[in-house]
Amino acid sequence: MGFILGFIKFIGDALLDLMIMAIVINAILSWLVAFDVVNLRNRFVYQFSRFLDAVTNPILRPFRRFIPPLGGVDITPLIALIVLQAFKIYIWDGLLFTSLLRFGGTE
Repeated sequence: MGFILGFIKFIGDALLDLMIMAIVINAILSWLVAFDVVNLRNRFVYQFSRFLDAVTNPILRPFRRFIPPLGGVDITPLIALIVLQAFKIYIWDGLLFTSLLRFGGTE
């Protein structure tokens, strides 16, 4: 049972890390587009931006409902990163640690 919980922890950690990276890259890309460093008329940049929006919007949308932009700056990626990191450290790891203690981790 410990092997299965370890595998679930590995997959969950990887997915959370990928989501955190996607949010950071999406925020950086939006700044690059806003300052005309990259152009959305470039097909690759446009498709990459659409992909990142599709991946990160389900996480960012609930935060955007309650947190308005401050001075035209969207701070929801920062809040989402803090919440995801807190979830990963305090809830995800604690939940799996408790499960390992309950079901035994030596197999």
